[in-house]
Parts: sequence; structure tokens; C-alpha cells
Amino acid sequence: MGMSLLAVDGGNSKTDVAVVTAEGEVLATARTGGFQPHDDGVGGAVDVLAGAVEEALDRAGRPEIAHIAAYLAGADLPEEEVALRKEILSRGWSREATVGNDTFALLRTGTSRPWGVAVVCGAGINAVGIGPDGSVARFPALGMLSGDWGGGEDVGDAALFHAVRGEDGRGPATTLTGAVAAHFGRSTAVDVVLAVHGGELDRDLLLDLTPVLFAEAAAGDALSLQTLHRLADEVVGMAEVALRRTGQLSSPVEIVLGGGLLAARDPLLAAALSAAFTRLAPAATLVYADAPPILGAALLGLDHLAAAPAAHERLRASWPR
Repeated sequence: MGMSLLAVDGGNSKTDVAVVTAEGEVLATARTGGFQPHDDGVGGAVDVLAGAVEEALDRAGRPEIAHIAAYLAGADLPEEEVALRKEILSRGWSREATVGNDTFALLRTGTSRPWGVAVVCGAGINAVGIGPDGSVARFPALGMLSGDWGGGEDVGDAALFHAVRGEDGRGPATTLTGAVAAHFGRSTAVDVVLAVHGGELDRDLLLDLTPVLFAEAAAGDALSLQTLHRLADEVVGMAEVALRRTGQLSSPVEIVLGGGLLAARDPLLAAALSAAFTRLAPAATLVYADAPPILGAALLGLDHLAAAPAAHERLRASWPR
């Protein structure tokens, strides 16, 4: 069996693994839970990953792995990348590994060139830019601590926040009050708060309020619309900084949008983003990543192996969707 690579896309909610040959053939894939080193620690997060890696290697016939291309949520700082790389190499899957943030995999998935800008909006929000000269722009992406707002956690929290305040009179009336209560089968919005506080409802379930808020925005609720437009502003703001730092604001650059919130292509959010980017960077092209970021991780692995262009083309054409 020829040279193969192990590609990893470790997201907050799920982790994908693929074994791919240097010729671009997918030998096996596997999926497991979210990659969360900030909560589980480096070793614990790689333990979660390990089950999917072993499953994929077994399915692929245990080929020799020449390189691991791992692009991971939680690899936000250089020292975190170093620690994760050391832990991954300690598992014995390969002697070589590249570890980076999962935004790089999203970027490689959606661009036709090795540069551009990507914004991911899933549970949280992050962005990366790579210039034609190799310059890189990125963010710490540590949530509110580093100035970030956006993603399902923040939108879900905002939905509950406005629902409760509309209910008790501290804020304007909003249809979110009834919609949030109904979503969780409760009589009032504050009942949802108490259920989360008491452990009856997992706080992570507030992520599910994002489509609820988008639906209320579509129906004309002012606070829902305000929150949706705030999210659009945050996506555009991160992209603008990445474009400026890499000198691509006036270039015919591709801006890749991915993650659950953006991939859903909510019509109001998509329209707001399109209008904003048309004003900000009229030469840019918006690309919604249809393929999963694990494809980008595999393509980056092929880049590392200096695989032929035909291998990249074969991989894109044959990727299971």
C-alpha cells in the first residue's frame, strides 16, 4: 500500500477523521464527538479523537501514515498547537503532524487558491486570512474574553435574554418570549431559565434557539432582527480585519463562510452579508462551503505531501457528501 495521510477536522460539536492516499483516494472516514481541549484538557480531547482515528485506520486496512493533518477547534494559540501536536504524535499514528486551527481547513475547503479569508460561525465564531504572499491574519477566538460575539451560543443566549426581559418588562415586548417557551415546552420564558439553572435542561440546548430567533426575525420581530443584524456585523467585521491585514480588501479574493449558522443560509442573514460585503469588498466573491472542513484538512495534507494536482482534483471530485 502506498503513502497515506490522516486528516482530522476537530470541531466543537463533532470530529471527522479521514484516511486518504497520496493519490487522493479516500480509504476510510469516521466521526466522533466534539473536540474540546479547553474543557477536556489536551489529553482528554485527543482521547475523544483517538476512537475515531482507530476506527478509520481499521477500516482502511491499517496503512502506514506518512503525515497527520489535524485542524482543530481549541488550537487558537501557537502554544496550544504545540501542545496538541505533541499529544497527537505521542499516540504513535505517525511520526509527522501539522496542527492548526480548524478555520484553516474551512478556508482550504472553499477556496480555489491557497489564499483567501474564511469565517466560521458554529457554536462560536472565528476567522482566518491568508494572503497571496503567505501573510496570515487570525484571532485568539476565546469568546467574550477576546472580544468575540457570534455563533450559536451567543445567539441562543441572546434569544433567551430578550425573551425573559420582554416577559418581565425590563425590555421591549418580543415574540421571542412565547417562541422560546414553546420551543422547550414551558409555560413561560423564565421557566426555561429555571430549568437550565436547576440542571433539568442542558445549557448547550440553548444553541437550538438560533433557528427560533431566525424564524422570529423573518416574521418581523424587532429584537430578533436586531440580533440577526448584529451577527452579520460580527461576521463582516472579522472578515474585514482579516482582509486588511493580508492586503486583500480590494482584491478579487474568495471569502469562505462556514459553520452551522452560516451554512444554513438563512435568507435574511445571507442577504445582510451579501449587501455588507458588496459595500466593503466589491471585488470579493462570497463562497458558502458546501463540502465539510475535513475535505480541507485532507487537501492541506496533500499539500504537505506535495501531491500532484490530479490528486487534489480526484479528492474533491470523489469526496463523500
